[in-house]
Amino acid sequence: MLAGSEGIGGIDFDAPAVAQDIGTVALAIILFSGGLDTHWATMRQVMAPALVLATVGVVITAVVVGTFAWWLLGSFTDIALGSDGVSWTEGLLLGVIVASTDAAAIFALLRRGGSRPHPRTRALLELESGTNDPMAVVLTTAVLGLLTGVSATHVAAAGVDVVLNIVVGAAIGLLGGRAGSVGMARLALPAPGLSPVLAVGIGAVTYGAAEQLHGNGFLAVYLCGLVVGHDLRVNRDMTLQAVDALGWLAQITMFLAMGLLVFPSRLLEVAPAGIAIALVLMFVARPVAVISCLLPFRFRVDEVVYISWAGLKGAVPIVLATFPATVGLAAASEVFSVVFFVVVFSVAAQGLTLGPLATSLHRRGIRARSTARG
Repeated sequence: MLAGSEGIGGIDFDAPAVAQDIGTVALAIILFSGGLDTHWATMRQVMAPALVLATVGVVITAVVVGTFAWWLLGSFTDIALGSDGVSWTEGLLLGVIVASTDAAAIFALLRRGGSRPHPRTRALLELESGTNDPMAVVLTTAVLGLLTGVSATHVAAAGVDVVLNIVVGAAIGLLGGRAGSVGMARLALPAPGLSPVLAVGIGAVTYGAAEQLHGNGFLAVYLCGLVVGHDLRVNRDMTLQAVDALGWLAQITMFLAMGLLVFPSRLLEVAPAGIAIALVLMFVARPVAVISCLLPFRFRVDEVVYISWAGLKGAVPIVLATFPATVGLAAASEVFSVVFFVVVFSVAAQGLTLGPLATSLHRRGIRARSTARG
């Protein structure tokens, strides 16, 4: 933001489509890196609840936030997302954009920060954040279709495409990961340093193949990383470290591009609405979604509390916030500013308190068990 047109750098960057492309490539690298360093055995234990949270949970969060945004923006603010005020569909657009948990933020905090939750909780959050992007992308595209005049019949047909998109993406990801694992085990590379290059190439080809076959590339590249990471034996430590470094570089590049796209003066205009939406997202929408989705799986109260607070927003909502501009939505700039503010608020409030929350819940759990034994 400081380097942008309103900052000291003065760089004039107003290209949502370019920022979207940068974000897409960076997110694919981040997801592959996250999958590569994930333990498959732990993931299998939380597969069902994580997938429910990554699908049904996204819908619940989007509806709650979208309904509040419609009420708030239509009644108490001067922000107009349309010429005739704010419709429920326009409010829902904000809801679906900020509904998904961000993989980049989750991987960074849970693996390198002071937050050390229970392994099952960590696995669920990582799998949810790695697999909920397809639902968020599809919902955003569908709502934009409604706002730009696409008929309900086309939206219903898009619903069928969603299922095929996810199934094809998952199949390509698993097949690509397995083929890549066999190749990495059998190829005699001339230098150990080529192992990370080969791994990234496998992830890139898998993502591209899924997109070309109308599957979800994000889901494919994440599952590919899971499979390759599980089977990887040759030069494992070097490969994980190099791809992890590349993942960090991708995060830096993506957030630089998104920051350049932001006009700080517009953030001040949307600050009241952004704070209100962020608070509802953190204290109402996310807890309601988590409790509703995890109730059948008998998670402990401390786990539900932590998972509810760990619904961090980050790269994905910002990338999705560029979609309205690419389809010519009149209020695209306002939507992007609100989403960006919500993301910054979420990272600051939730990201900085996840570690202390994990410590507090852990201590309370120890005291409760000690009391029970006594």
